[in-house]
Amino acid sequence: MTQSPDSERTTSGIRVHAHAEYIPEQSDPDNSMYFFAYTITVANDGDAPAKLLDRHWVILDANNAREDVRGAGVIGKQPRIAPGKSFQYMSGCPLRTRWGTMEGSYTMERDDGTKFEAEIGRFFLVSDEAKERVRK
Repeated sequence: MTQSPDSERTTSGIRVHAHAEYIPEQSDPDNSMYFFAYTITVANDGDAPAKLLDRHWVILDANNAREDVRGAGVIGKQPRIAPGKSFQYMSGCPLRTRWGTMEGSYTMERDDGTKFEAEIGRFFLVSDEAKERVRK
């Protein structure tokens, strides 16, 4: 399995690209606090508009502690994405361990009311400290 800070999945014409990076300025390794930023791009490669209604994240830390995060939209928005267009946003994730993973789905709705889950592929959150340990 590749441990990439990026993932990309396409479901029913909706392509979700995720990219994560470690933010040392907002982290405190001495107190087991690691902060990661991630950028998500939701692109409509299909031929029908779709609105992002809800999100579901599955976050696992290095101790296999799981957190499920559910909510309406993303960053307070429920964007409607037309064919050929995309929506991008940034957010963050704190962890108690040096590395972890995120994956999940967005509930999308077509103009005709049809709903489907657009998959967010697994991507890794890896601190600089964890990267150094792997290199040794």
